[in-house]
Amino acid sequence: MSYALDHWTFDPFLVLCAVVVALHEVGLRHLKGRSTPARTRARRTRSWLFYGGLVVLLLAVISPIDYWADDYFFVHMIEHILIMFFAPILVVAGAPWLPLVHAIPVGVRRSVGRSVILGSWARPLRAVGRFATSGMVAVVAFNAVMLAWHFPALFDLAQDNQYVHIWLMHASFFVSGVFFWLQIIPSHPVKPKLDAVQQIWAILSTNIVMFVLAMAMSIFTSSSWYPVYDHLAGVTLSPLADQQIGGAILWVCGDFWAIPSLIVVIRRAIGEEGDANSLLDRALGRRRVAVLGEERGV
Repeated sequence: MSYALDHWTFDPFLVLCAVVVALHEVGLRHLKGRSTPARTRARRTRSWLFYGGLVVLLLAVISPIDYWADDYFFVHMIEHILIMFFAPILVVAGAPWLPLVHAIPVGVRRSVGRSVILGSWARPLRAVGRFATSGMVAVVAFNAVMLAWHFPALFDLAQDNQYVHIWLMHASFFVSGVFFWLQIIPSHPVKPKLDAVQQIWAILSTNIVMFVLAMAMSIFTSSSWYPVYDHLAGVTLSPLADQQIGGAILWVCGDFWAIPSLIVVIRRAIGEEGDANSLLDRALGRRRVAVLGEERGV
């Protein structure tokens, strides 16, 4: 029981989350005055998903998970999965964007909005925004971030430097996770740029990357990758066994997010296509081949 009750820490991120929740509530109140009761109820329901995502994020960084992650690699993998997958999933499903925007005073909101949307100074900013939110860029960036931080040199750097650990590693995990899941989960008013078939491929390819990374660090190695876990006082679990357990957690937990996501996306895609055969033809490119054949008179 002491493993769960001891070693909770205060992190400034807790204050940031409290401020975000307060702003979100202000935005919900402002929107309530201009919305139907049904929309107000829908926003309130989504808000609990958003707050749940913040709770998961806080659990990853202030609970004993973060403390024991310094001693055990497999606990660190649990922390990474919470930050990259489960917290962003809930945040995106909670669609906090409009309430947070409407927490800003209307005059400031309109002035800044016009300046960013129409101002010539913001053209590079708009270009970067379009690039960062494009479907395949979000998927590639998410997988690149996941792989890069598990290279030994970067991983050990983050372990040795808390600023790198929190503000670069964890921040990039969470931000890239949000951008990734915005391509999978509708998050009003943001719509995924990927269609249903592309979403299926995005989920499958990401799960394969996790699977390969997990196998590389657990099955296809005979030594620990990370020197920071090699000589820790009081830790009896060998570094290699610790790493292999961490790989197994990545392997298994990949199914926890991938399978439910695939079920939802496939059902959505079948609804769009009409039946499973049409979806399969589209996923394999058969429809395009058939159309080209008809056009050429084949």
